[in-house]
Amino acid sequence: MAELRHSGERGRGAPGSSPLKREDAAAATPFVSSSVATSDRDLDRDKDPHPHRATSAFLLSLPPPLRSLLSLEDPRSPSASFSYRILIAFLSFTFFLLLLSIPSIWKHLNGPYICKKEGITLHCPPTKEPPSLWENPYAAATSWKPCAERLPNEISDVPSENDTSGYIFIHAEGGLNQQRIAICNAVAVAKIINATLILPVLKQDQIWKDQTKFEDIFDVDHFINYLKDDVRIVRDIPDWFTEKTELFTSIKRTVKNIPKYASAQFYIDNVLPRVKEKKIMSLKPFVDRLGYDNVPTEINRLRCRVNYHALKFLPDIDEMADKLAARMRNRTSGLNPYMALHLRFEKGMVGLSFCDFVGTREEKAMMATYRQKEWPRRYKNGSHLWQLALQKRKEGRCPLEPGEVAVILRAMGYPRETQIYVASGQVYGGKNRMAPLRNMFPNLVTKEELASKEEIDHFRKHVTSLAALDFLVCLKSDVFVMTHGGNFAKLIIGARRYMGHRLKSIKPDKGVMSKTFGDPYMGWASFVEDVAITHQTRTGLPEETFPNYDLWENPLTPCMCRA
Repeated sequence: MAELRHSGERGRGAPGSSPLKREDAAAATPFVSSSVATSDRDLDRDKDPHPHRATSAFLLSLPPPLRSLLSLEDPRSPSASFSYRILIAFLSFTFFLLLLSIPSIWKHLNGPYICKKEGITLHCPPTKEPPSLWENPYAAATSWKPCAERLPNEISDVPSENDTSGYIFIHAEGGLNQQRIAICNAVAVAKIINATLILPVLKQDQIWKDQTKFEDIFDVDHFINYLKDDVRIVRDIPDWFTEKTELFTSIKRTVKNIPKYASAQFYIDNVLPRVKEKKIMSLKPFVDRLGYDNVPTEINRLRCRVNYHALKFLPDIDEMADKLAARMRNRTSGLNPYMALHLRFEKGMVGLSFCDFVGTREEKAMMATYRQKEWPRRYKNGSHLWQLALQKRKEGRCPLEPGEVAVILRAMGYPRETQIYVASGQVYGGKNRMAPLRNMFPNLVTKEELASKEEIDHFRKHVTSLAALDFLVCLKSDVFVMTHGGNFAKLIIGARRYMGHRLKSIKPDKGVMSKTFGDPYMGWASFVEDVAITHQTRTGLPEETFPNYDLWENPLTPCMCRA
């Protein structure tokens, strides 16, 4: 600094130098001594013949306060005092703004990840309740009406018993809802090949271990009478066919190798000739053995007629479901809407999904052992499962955990007081796994909590009857929320669409949600906005059908008409 001051004083005292020249000289070499500057000029002479001009032009282009600092102008001089005052004022203003923003920055850096978790309890900020929380907008939901029923002037084209091509028989496999779909498809196939349908048998499933018969769950008389103008249906195998056991066991009486989602033409070409030859044939297996967009429209309309009109549960099941729905709406002092939540997080579903979930090392080890025992071919040595689990979660193919469901519902605007009916089996992880959902929405009940022991025991003899109660209470709810795919959820959503699109049926976008839950920088306000935008069109509103669409979830085109 002594050198710099000496150089400056010498420059000011040089004879014949004007103040402007002295300023240019000082600006040309502000941070080096005169000897170093001279040496540098000698070395750089070949590079730049006018170094002083370039440096002076650069300094003159800067704001006055910075130019004053870089030129080391004396702050006591009149020309520099004004620039220094501007700089000090600017720095003071910037410092003041920084002080004001410190609390906001601190809150942002220390804010919770979407929701704050304390033990097994989730705390999410409140969300403003949207106007269409409990139903879809009227204008968007009244443009279609159901029209699967036969018209009054339609003439029956059912042939006499002797004029049909023969008899077909099916086993309706799986749980209640898979059986329901199989029954609808059986009626449709009978219509396609002009056959008589023998009342389907509900096969005992290895998982459900249920021995329910058709007449134990559905109203047989209504089923046969309602469809009498569409298909001929008989209760039992004809008496003239004496070898009834052969129909269940003999390969000669079974049409096998029917491809999944087969076309109507496949049945005409491959099944009809054998039915004509043998007169009675069994179709096995029959799960998803009829397509959607490769069959005539009137056949799809017939399937809707069976599903929404012909298949009725027994009166005692209907009555009990009405009681449960009424109790849900009257749990508080006034009449309230209620939500039905189909929570798919049973041990079997978690294991079958091969997804990874939050848990202790002991839980993960036990689940790995369970998967290896139940699905050894898929499990193999387990080394590939981690990458598979990550991929499935990104694609939205993993069941939502109860805690994730709670956060999504709160982001949608549902308050703590929401009445929620839970249709679910035994949740994997028990009370600890359910705690985040139950703590955020304490008015959470099941049919076992709504009904008395005597009322429930009446239906325990048939597992399918309990599933039917869940089906009807969900169907009657103001809002239905699914958490994973399956026949139960898609049949509920399809039926609610058919009844009128005002009924809100929420289908969470699990792919988008998985990305959101994995974003460490996502704040609550941004999360709420993402949830609202993502689910604007996922609430059971009318959707045009597309190739290979699922008729049971979206009956719009074949089974509904413009209002």
